[in-house]
Parts: sequence; C-alpha cells; structure tokens
Amino acid sequence: MLTIKVQAMNINMLLDDLFMTLVATSNYSLPTTEYHSLMGLIATVALSFTISPSLLWLLFGAGLCLVEFVLPTAYTAVIMGVAAIIVALVAPLMPSPILQVILWLLLSVALLLLFRRLAPKRKTSAIRDAVEAQTISEILPGQTGRVLYEGNSWRARCSDETKAIAPNEKVYVIGREGTTLIVLPDKL
Repeated sequence: MLTIKVQAMNINMLLDDLFMTLVATSNYSLPTTEYHSLMGLIATVALSFTISPSLLWLLFGAGLCLVEFVLPTAYTAVIMGVAAIIVALVAPLMPSPILQVILWLLLSVALLLLFRRLAPKRKTSAIRDAVEAQTISEILPGQTGRVLYEGNSWRARCSDETKAIAPNEKVYVIGREGTTLIVLPDKL
C-alpha cells in the first residue's frame, strides 16, 4: 500500500504542475477548492483504472486484426491477432506474462505456417488469354529467342521444342516461366 500512496502523491504533484501551467497560460482562474477536488478526482480515476491481462490481449488482438485494413500484410497481422485472442482466452489459466508472450509467439508462428501451407498457391505466371506477340530474333528448336510483347522485348521459347520460329513472325503467348514467355507460332 505504501507504493500506491507514493505513486498517488507523485501523480497528484505531476497533475498539479500540469494544471497550474495550463491555468497560468490561459488566464483562467479556478478556486482552490475546485482545483483540489478536480485533482483528487483525476488521481483517483488514474489509480483505480486497472486492466486485466485477458482484456489487454483481446485489445491487442483486435488492434492487430484492424491493422490489416490499413496496411495489407498478406494476413500476417490477422494471424497474429487471432493468436493474441487465443492467448486472451488462456490468460486466466496462465498468470505469468512471459509465458503468455511465449505462447503468443509460438501460436503466431504455428498459425502462420499452417495458413501458408493451406492457402491456395497463386500463379503469377498465368497469361490471361493467348495474346499476340512478334518475334524479334529467331527461336531455334529447344532454345530461347526474343519477342516483342506489350511493347517490351522478352526472352521466349516455343512450347513445341521441335519447331523453329523465324524472326518477324506473329506468335501467341500462352504462358510464362519466370521471365521467359512460352509462345506458339501463328502457323502450326
């Protein structure tokens, strides 16, 4: 109880100094009795406000979930928020804050790995439809050449490894492997 009284006195002195500075700069006078009752009320509210670990974890988890709306993090913030909400449910059974943080970290990593494994893989190499392009250089069988596609020069190879494609020939882009386009000649 002694530490609470000392902290209350420190808070009260800090609030006194802050409030006196505000009153002095605003040319507003406040009767002494109202001032002390206001400071006492503020100090009482500040000291009586406590937050349970479960509520803290719940607010932290909700905050992380809301971060996803502002900063898209590929669901990482949501997964960490869900882990914090799970820790909020377990916090009454686990009084140690260090164990709660360790549990949150382990749950975050486990849920993140599980989500990454179960999430469908995105194909970044998919081309919408067969799109026209034009060869810049000859594409020899089984080798790569250059094509002009969407205004840029791309490395390309023929999907049929036995065919050669001459320069300045119209081709269709049917896929992509990294930075190499997969093409089919106009005339099969």
